[in-house]
Amino acid sequence: MRLSTLTVLTLLGACGAALAQTPATLDKIKASGSMTVAYRESSIPFSYLGGEGQPVGFGWEICGKIVEQVRRATGRADLKVATQAVTSQNRIPLLQNGTIDIECGSTTNNSERAKQVAFATNYFYTGTRLLVRAGSPIKSTADLKGRKVVSTTGTTNYQVLRKLNAEQNLGFELIAAKDHAESALLVQQQRADAFGMDDILLYGLRASAQNPAELAVVGEALQVEPYAIMLRRDDPAFKKLVDDTLAGLMKSGEFEALYKKWFQSPIPPKGINLNAPMSQELQDNLKALSDKPAL
Repeated sequence: MRLSTLTVLTLLGACGAALAQTPATLDKIKASGSMTVAYRESSIPFSYLGGEGQPVGFGWEICGKIVEQVRRATGRADLKVATQAVTSQNRIPLLQNGTIDIECGSTTNNSERAKQVAFATNYFYTGTRLLVRAGSPIKSTADLKGRKVVSTTGTTNYQVLRKLNAEQNLGFELIAAKDHAESALLVQQQRADAFGMDDILLYGLRASAQNPAELAVVGEALQVEPYAIMLRRDDPAFKKLVDDTLAGLMKSGEFEALYKKWFQSPIPPKGINLNAPMSQELQDNLKALSDKPAL
């Protein structure tokens, strides 16, 4: 079919208008005078609700540093900061549609997600392990045969476990829970035998449980993946601001101080110390400043 010149120009104009409706993040923030920062409700110690029901955590504090730089870059000393809870399922759509401007949680930076969003410099490295009840016969993934295993929907861990189940013919039942807190609760209530998730999150969930001694983190790390703050794609100016902020924290030693605060000191709400030393991968990245994704 042939399109008239007028029709073509109309279509091009519509496309241009659509693009104009999605300004770069810093332009959007400067014009509106507001910025929306996303947090997770149970991603301890990265981003979670503290004792007063407000977001706290390692990633949350780092995003606070980024907000300070956004104020300077936009000249908006009056910048209003809104907060938005997100889940593993809705965090990417809410970033893409402009509901949130930055996500400060425990999101894995991988190649598949990089097709939809952008990631800042990696700021943590973790591996998938298992949360079980203390005294459980499950000590490794080989012990999962015939068991019920839960993981949080929308996470890379769920995909890793599904692939492992198929490749090694383990025959376990894989259950999807809406968030990390529900996944851990299923184990505590004996409705699931194990919860597969990033080991640092499992340590955090165990520490915040009513009786931490009733739970244990077991098994070999199935794979090592980086965490990074999530941004919209094709926005180099905002990514540079975020990366520069992280670089400043990492080079000044402030990043290491924040790490000790959240991983090697008592944290809210129960004052439990995770005693999680900094991994070699993260130590290396304090020098490399890489945003390289997991495959």
